[in-house]
Amino acid sequence: MSEWPTVRFEELAAKEKSSFSKPYGSAYTRNDYVSAGVPLVRGINLGSGRFHDDDFVFITPEKADTLPGANLAAGDLVLTHRGTIGQVSMIPRNPKRDRYVLSTSQVKARLDESRALPEFYFYWLISPAGQNEILQHVSTVGVPGLVQPVATVKSLKVPHPPMQEQRRIVAVLGALDDKIAVNERISTTANELASALFQSCKKRPPRLITEVATITMGQSPPGNTYNESGNGLPFYQGNRDFGIRYPGHRVWSTAVSRRAYRGDVLISVRAPVGEVNVASEECGIGRGVAAVRSEKYPHVTLYALSSDRSIWNPYEAEGTVFGAINKKQFAQLEISWPDSAQIDALEARLGALDDRLNQAEAESKALRTLRDTLLPQLMSGRLRVRDAEKIVEDHA
Repeated sequence: MSEWPTVRFEELAAKEKSSFSKPYGSAYTRNDYVSAGVPLVRGINLGSGRFHDDDFVFITPEKADTLPGANLAAGDLVLTHRGTIGQVSMIPRNPKRDRYVLSTSQVKARLDESRALPEFYFYWLISPAGQNEILQHVSTVGVPGLVQPVATVKSLKVPHPPMQEQRRIVAVLGALDDKIAVNERISTTANELASALFQSCKKRPPRLITEVATITMGQSPPGNTYNESGNGLPFYQGNRDFGIRYPGHRVWSTAVSRRAYRGDVLISVRAPVGEVNVASEECGIGRGVAAVRSEKYPHVTLYALSSDRSIWNPYEAEGTVFGAINKKQFAQLEISWPDSAQIDALEARLGALDDRLNQAEAESKALRTLRDTLLPQLMSGRLRVRDAEKIVEDHA
């Protein structure tokens, strides 16, 4: 077991005012949002661990100036204290923007980098040990949250290995994350090229979706059939399960009533309507998902549904609160469909690009599995860094 000392998190704080802080609850409201300015960091930017540097709402620089303790800089850790407890991320070393501000549901932790490497504590906080330390402070009265959020984050008991050890562990885990990031860029590029290729077809007359594919609308089984231990079929409830191309395993169900199969296009039918993924295996689909299948032209179908967001706009606007599309509306959906003179060649070219994307996604999946295996062992001291370095080298 590790012989690292344990300290209160606040002992590693940067030597400045408000190194651990959050904006007060009424610091700003929706009325303060503007179309451009200083971005607010919300839970959506932390959901995958690595910082999602997009999908912001904004406040003015003048408003941000009134919240000095909530302003964020490169290397700051951000923890969600209300709602999805356990979300942790770090403002990148080379962020896209010069300035960010915390939303009211997050806490900032700025560390003294002469004693504490933020990347190390990011990895520790997302490890099982770190998550357990955070979650034991959650109040379940009303909306789940941390009682006295700033004081609670300051009080977290964290390991404090020597800086050299921190750097070596970060180098091992960071190397895997860097490779995953490269694969994500390959996937994104392949998807963009395929979309552009589809759009470049000059003859794409509108066709009803039901003329070229079959639709299966999802249905949710009883809640007591869900589990997180892999029993039954993977079950996807909506956009929250979607990845770059394939959904991620989150829950399974032992009583699936509506199914999708490998290669089916999965469509989010509740807000945001029209988000697209592809089934990588037989799976269950809930009420927030529809499956579209074309036996002969699966790749053309995918890009017909994903390359033109405008086909979904009417359904995002309908309804009093959330957009949605029902079975009857889906069956009447018109999509651009290449004519018979070009469709076979297009299917082959799109398939080749998707093969490259699939290869990158498969590599990333293996790397994530390796990272998630090494992470708790390194953070607990059960695995020596030099042994982890050899394992990562073997997977290079």
